[in-house]
Amino acid sequence: MKQKRICILGSTGSVGRQAIEVCRENGFAVTGLSAERNIALLEEQIREFHPRYCAVGNEKAAAALAVAVADTDTKVLSGAEGICELAQITDADLIENSILGSAGIRPTMAAIAAGKDLAIANKEPIVAAGEIILKAARGKGVRILPVDSEHSAIFQCLSGGFNAHAYVSELVLTASGGPFFGKDRAFLETVTPEMAVAHPVWNMGQKISVDSASLLNKGLEVIEAVRLFGIPAENVKVTVHRQSIVHSMVTFVDGSTIAQLGYPDMRHCVQFAFTYPERTPGLCKKLDFSETFSLTFEPADEKTFSLLPLARRAVSRGGTFPTVLNAANEAGVALFLDHKIRFPELFSLVEEAVENHRDIGYENIEGILALDHEVKQKVFEKYRNEAGKF
Repeated sequence: MKQKRICILGSTGSVGRQAIEVCRENGFAVTGLSAERNIALLEEQIREFHPRYCAVGNEKAAAALAVAVADTDTKVLSGAEGICELAQITDADLIENSILGSAGIRPTMAAIAAGKDLAIANKEPIVAAGEIILKAARGKGVRILPVDSEHSAIFQCLSGGFNAHAYVSELVLTASGGPFFGKDRAFLETVTPEMAVAHPVWNMGQKISVDSASLLNKGLEVIEAVRLFGIPAENVKVTVHRQSIVHSMVTFVDGSTIAQLGYPDMRHCVQFAFTYPERTPGLCKKLDFSETFSLTFEPADEKTFSLLPLARRAVSRGGTFPTVLNAANEAGVALFLDHKIRFPELFSLVEEAVENHRDIGYENIEGILALDHEVKQKVFEKYRNEAGKF
């Protein structure tokens, strides 16, 4: 395998740090890095990999980093526009986008405009603006490789002539069930942010941990699967698999099912995207089938965790409904993590935003981003109005 050149957007986050490990293990050149404000870690990465460019979203932090790495050959770009510029000017073979939330939309489009292949680790761009992004990627001949463990699993199961899309009956996404598996709605009233971010299996950032606790993370993955693989929403199933060994499955029209298995480790998904279409020895521990372990599968509780079926309805309706779902959730999660609302209120805020929406049918990113901002402001305004009553 030739030495690949990788640009990592969001290199100081959870997935970004694991992407760094994969690059280190495989000897990949890192031509670009970005972060929002963690310049201490970013400086360490710069001094290890010597990228030609880096970008920092926070402008004050960017200025401080520029001083700190003035003795290197790395040029520091600043602000959201700097991250987009990095995505366009880097000479990487592949850009990994692990920027959190809808902030990853513009860099995704910038990379596509420059004809760069993408490894997508953040699901929000595909959820909020997937139709536009995928159309642009097809027009530019850009390859989009999923890094999310479930979609990486499906992608791997579909590789091969006998496993073509035409033969797919169902996609089955596995869910760990999060920290509140088996709990009822009354219990959710007692949930604190500290409880919600304590995921039993995966070590993730706060936002995605809350999404996993509400099961909306799985709902966002349903939307992503519909858009990435062109499968109707009703044919994308969810099953709770507490062991997180089976990462997802594909059932074909003849009744056979193919699954991708492995210990829960995001480095496998990252490495598969970075080395595709080849495989290399990696950092992940192999399953030992001489050991005794059980694999269980159970239905998701879509009554208690109502945001999961809401996501399915949103993508079935299409248009800007997934955009609204994602934006309302991002705002609601921020309020919840700030101890401003209770956990069940997060459900109510998102459900109200989606059910009151009328499709706008935007066909450009500017419209999508404007709607994203508008929805978030409405959620924050609703909170302020409700809080002012007490």
